[in-house]
Amino acid sequence: MLVRQAENVLSILEFFAARKAPATVAEVMAHFDWPRSSTFNIVSTLAEKGYLYEPRTRGAYYPTPRWLAMAQAVSEAEPLPDALLRAIDRLGDETGETVWIAGASGLSVVVLAVRESPQLVRYAAQTGTRLPIHVTGSGQALLARMPEAERDALLRRVRYVKYNRTTPMDADTVRAQIAEAEARGWFMSASAYSSDLGGVALPVRIGGRVFAVTAAGPEPRVLPRMPEIGAMIRAALVEECGEAALEAPVTA
Repeated sequence: MLVRQAENVLSILEFFAARKAPATVAEVMAHFDWPRSSTFNIVSTLAEKGYLYEPRTRGAYYPTPRWLAMAQAVSEAEPLPDALLRAIDRLGDETGETVWIAGASGLSVVVLAVRESPQLVRYAAQTGTRLPIHVTGSGQALLARMPEAERDALLRRVRYVKYNRTTPMDADTVRAQIAEAEARGWFMSASAYSSDLGGVALPVRIGGRVFAVTAAGPEPRVLPRMPEIGAMIRAALVEECGEAALEAPVTA
């Protein structure tokens, strides 16, 4: 369940990130169609706490560097492995598609870092994007590295909604797709969540943390190249992270 006040604060930050210019309370209010009193209260609170300031007169506000300082402090406490960042830099060039690192968060996959494709028609992934964990190649790659009991418990909690034409609609189908992917050597999705989008993913374990590295793009372009892209991802991860990082843990 979303907490409306928290959602509104984050929406204001996203508003300024897109606007890239100061805005008055009236402009924020008009953009979101919020009541003036609640808009003023949120903006005033953020200004009082040092997250907004007035770079010019007439009450136009803009985020302060405090947001960046806080984000850097959080990131530095548990940074993404340099090896993975090198791998997606390399894979962006090699595949020509959008490549990202993702991690598991409950019933979702969260995008943690992105290297966007330079092609005009591409998948526009964004850091912080959340996707259903059971549907995507990224999510199934992460599920594959969970202990079986944890994975089964998670799959019992999933709401099996039909997002698209190839969405798996029950836990047994997800388990079968994971087994097929393990045998094949890479995970995939093709219009399972987003229409006409194809992706290839592999899981990787570094320092006790499990990530998925995914390359995705328009289905007609990616689908014929899936084995090739899967091989590219594996080669980059082996070279940057070591072969042991790709091995499934022994459970017996």
